[in-house]
Amino acid sequence: MRILIAEDDIAVSESYKDALEARNHEVKLAKNGEECLKIYRTELKGKQRELEKRESTGTAFDAVILDYMMPRKDGMQVAEEILAMSPKQRIIFASAYVEQTLDDSIKQLKQVVELMQKPFGADVLVNTIEDKEVYEGLKQVMLSMKQIRTRILRRSN
Repeated sequence: MRILIAEDDIAVSESYKDALEARNHEVKLAKNGEECLKIYRTELKGKQRELEKRESTGTAFDAVILDYMMPRKDGMQVAEEILAMSPKQRIIFASAYVEQTLDDSIKQLKQVVELMQKPFGADVLVNTIEDKEVYEGLKQVMLSMKQIRTRILRRSN
């Protein structure tokens, strides 16, 4: 899998990278939100060229792991911009502020995202990234939420 990690603590991001590369995943690191967006845009342009050649998901990475609190642009701002470019991009927040991150993701992103509470071990990181069943389940929950929202809007009009 191709994974982009935005984390301002270099030691933490390197430990994430080491754990994921040990499982043969390709990892790119960003030390702040702006750098993350720059990398994402560059990779997405390359992916769009690939799309012309063959079918693809339309996302630059299989997963983007964002630290909730980062300099220049925080994780929520980065997630908003990434999802505006690629609505199907898998976003995983790494945060010590779980409740606030969850509240903000629902309010600002209008969707539930995956969340790992810091601190966590390398095994939790790898298992989260590789557990596609949980991610597919989350996508189904989001689809159901959108359908319910649409029905409510129709009834109120």
